[in-house]
Amino acid sequence: MGKLKGKNIMVGYENIFNEDNRLLQAKYNITARFYDILDYPWERLYKRWRPGLVNDIRGTVLEAGVGTGRNLKYYHPSVKLTGIDLSSAMLQRAMRRGKSAVCDYNLYHDDATVMKSAPSNHFDWLIATFLCCVMPDKLQPLAIEQFGRILKPGGQFRILEMLYSKNAKDRKRQRLFAPFVEKVFGARFDRNTYSYLTKSAKLRICNTYFLKKDIYMVIEGVRVE
Repeated sequence: MGKLKGKNIMVGYENIFNEDNRLLQAKYNITARFYDILDYPWERLYKRWRPGLVNDIRGTVLEAGVGTGRNLKYYHPSVKLTGIDLSSAMLQRAMRRGKSAVCDYNLYHDDATVMKSAPSNHFDWLIATFLCCVMPDKLQPLAIEQFGRILKPGGQFRILEMLYSKNAKDRKRQRLFAPFVEKVFGARFDRNTYSYLTKSAKLRICNTYFLKKDIYMVIEGVRVE
């Protein structure tokens, strides 16, 4: 395990990864080299949202699917952050980007469907931006079960996902680039994250809103037991 003083990257949980996630892991280990370039057209939009998604958060925070660390610099200095990602290559880039962060953080090479690095009943917040849209539907209940496990009773979650628009023109445009998005990022617009969250025994949805049209949806809620 390699460490940086006060701000660490820890690698060592790959042997417990879900087998169904290994194809996604392999994809991102390759994509990581070009990720920020490939994602640039969308990041021009996302970077306007990132401060509002995390800068009001306090306490102990777990960011699932931290990726290349785009959110790190926006967390409040008081936050104690744990970031996990399936791809060690993405985490290496996050570590470099994390030099601009003002909060204390640790990065772990871990699977969101297992979360071996995360203790139970520990975190005040769970954050995930564009995690579940890259996760196969059959794995989402496993990840959501972990969200409920690691949050304290009363802990909160905020999840940003993307959906197919109900507007015919927008949906047609999405269908044009959907094959590229799935091939490069593993992401789809037709995941059922909201539905899976409603079935959770420990998590309750309190609020939803869209950041752009009816495509980019934020889901907020709380652990209820």
